Amino acid sequence: MNFLKTVFYYNPVWLWFLAAAIAAVIPLVLWLGRRFATHQLAAIAARTKTDIDDFIVDLLGRTRLFFLIFLGLYAGALTLTIPAAANRAVKTLMLLSFLLQVAFWGNTIITFWIGRTAEKRIEKDSATATTIRAFGILGKLLLWTVLALLALDNLGIKITSLIAGLGIGGIAVALALQNVLGDLFASLSIVLDKPFVIGDFIILDDLLGTVERIGLKTTRLRSLSGEQLILSNKDLLQSRIRNYKRMYERRVVFSIGVTYQTPHAKLEQIPTMIREIIEAQENTRFDRSHFSAYNDSSLKFETVYYVLVSDYNAYMDSQQAINLAIYQQFEENGIEFAYPTQTVYVVPQKGGSPGGSTDTSTP
Repeated sequence: MNFLKTVFYYNPVWLWFLAAAIAAVIPLVLWLGRRFATHQLAAIAARTKTDIDDFIVDLLGRTRLFFLIFLGLYAGALTLTIPAAANRAVKTLMLLSFLLQVAFWGNTIITFWIGRTAEKRIEKDSATATTIRAFGILGKLLLWTVLALLALDNLGIKITSLIAGLGIGGIAVALALQNVLGDLFASLSIVLDKPFVIGDFIILDDLLGTVERIGLKTTRLRSLSGEQLILSNKDLLQSRIRNYKRMYERRVVFSIGVTYQTPHAKLEQIPTMIREIIEAQENTRFDRSHFSAYNDSSLKFETVYYVLVSDYNAYMDSQQAINLAIYQQFEENGIEFAYPTQTVYVVPQKGGSPGGSTDTSTP
């Protein structure tokens, strides 16, 4: 018993044991409590449709073990009489761990709010959803910056001098990171000017795909064949972009050819026939159909019409229906489609057989 009353570094030994017990028990209890609460809430969240409980589960899961350990050490240190320098060190470590934990919590809150808000807006206003995601990135950057400055201030570093130094050093950093900063400003330009937004189908040069994500440095597309295309924001803005999602209607031009043996009366019927077929389709507007040219092996008819929706599948459905209807009408009226043919005239030489001959062949 006398040993427990022995004073060691300003405190009796029994008080050191008490402080150690507190420093060990508090993190253990909090960690077990976090695991139990997370497990129970996850089971409840699986049975509900709201995403608030999922957010709480995620927030609890972001509570780091290092924060619980420093919390236990700080609670144990409160029971002891320690020198002022050691007391300041313990408080500083506790504050730094708390600031870092706040950063994790804040990052989770911003991610949840951005994801929830963007998901609600993506179908009605994808441009606003893109802007919200961009502000989410800036919000995270601001959060970490503020917390880093608070941490430096508590470490005794003069923030005003640091900021002034960063202003001078920022010029050198900007010169060294021209490409990165170029992509960053290009990202802000994309967000503010909105040449495309998440969900748009765009084509640039020989690349095409649906916009999945607009980041600080790159934009990611999902191509038609399934792979992800990652493009620099700066390169995107320097390219000619075709945005098919903003197409209000699609102009379609197609041609067909009939044989030279087609009677004149049937040639006159073909434009009217095609017009009636197109006008019978949904979401289409007929423009024109004309006998446009004499080709080498066919009489060419050119037709133009508009599909009144931007969906590519709707366009293909309409074109397929038109093609099948034209084929049926031509079959019923005895009109033949042309295919490449060549007529060869053979002229006999002197001493050859009298008369000429013709030979029609299909390559």
